[in-house]
Amino acid sequence: MEVLAPGAIVWQVLRQFGPVWLGMLLVMGASFAWRHRLGTYGRIYESPIGIIGFGLVLFWLLTAIMADWVAVMDPFVQVRALKNEPPGTIDPASGLAFLFGGDSLGRDVFSRMVHGSRTVMAIAPFATLFAYMIGITLGLPAGYVGGWFDTVLSFVANLVLAFPVILLFYLLVTPEIRQTAIPGTMAAVFFIFPVLFVAVFLWSRFRDRPEVLWLYLLPVIVVGGFGYLGLTGLWDPTGLLTMAPNTLNVFLAVVFITSPTVFRIVRGLTLDIKTRDYVAAAQTRGERPWYIMIWEILPNARGPLIVDACLRIGYTTILLGTLGFFGLGVSPESPDWGSTINEGRKLLRIYVHPALPPALALMSLVLGLNLLADALREQTMRD
Repeated sequence: MEVLAPGAIVWQVLRQFGPVWLGMLLVMGASFAWRHRLGTYGRIYESPIGIIGFGLVLFWLLTAIMADWVAVMDPFVQVRALKNEPPGTIDPASGLAFLFGGDSLGRDVFSRMVHGSRTVMAIAPFATLFAYMIGITLGLPAGYVGGWFDTVLSFVANLVLAFPVILLFYLLVTPEIRQTAIPGTMAAVFFIFPVLFVAVFLWSRFRDRPEVLWLYLLPVIVVGGFGYLGLTGLWDPTGLLTMAPNTLNVFLAVVFITSPTVFRIVRGLTLDIKTRDYVAAAQTRGERPWYIMIWEILPNARGPLIVDACLRIGYTTILLGTLGFFGLGVSPESPDWGSTINEGRKLLRIYVHPALPPALALMSLVLGLNLLADALREQTMRD
């Protein structure tokens, strides 16, 4: 079979990522030009580490969005003739080059790596966001009010954190768990928190102005209610929000394991910040507790929380890869990086190319998130 030269492979890979390079140029170029007006995000461009970290994260984010344009072919298509063939091998039937070679089933490794980014970007950031909404909604009153509420929630959080993470993940995503009521119950509880968080946010700000409060609150209830019914699988006429059972299990497992840690961080920050003078001044003015928590304490805790969020998305990415490696990913045929690494590992002594690209992709994304977190930490310390 005809095989491309190494230089031709590199050029073809760079060309396939053309839409991503263009998107990065537009986003980072515009952001750099307007960096002085973009707050914390704009200050990332004052740090070389921040630029590199954000560039790596943005690269994989745009790759996930443009995967259909970047990939050479369908990641599930099997070409028997290209089974375990080396990088650059050209398919005689279609004339397309398998840039990173073929795997043990004759699927294009490059296309599977590209589409695998969608799994990570669809679960890790959004699951972390949900976990933060839960942790903030419960951690603020636990730290500010204290009492039995703090005692009970702290006990539950410590109970969850006492379990080994991988073992708890394994228990929550096994196929047997789908036959029980546990996923549905967890979804019903967890997915209400984003709506609750936004509602409390608006209520604390506009409680004394009912006409303004309902103007903002009504769309939140309608849109949030529709999203809640769709995510829990109760009612979704569009079919856009309903998750596959495997994906739902993994998503809920990430939220369940991440939320207690976020709760403890928010609680600790609240215990510290509530002793500051500006909080005492707000109490003297007669401000209500939720107003103080949302508008006085939370803004002053945003720095550590943003840094931790970047790191936590990286941890979640590693955990997703670990689950896929153990065969507990979103689906057996999924091109997620963990599953692809596991499949390539079986023949690693003979063929290196099936496992290496997804491993490097996973490493680069986590590296980007860690560098971005370091840059944000530097900015937080300056503030």
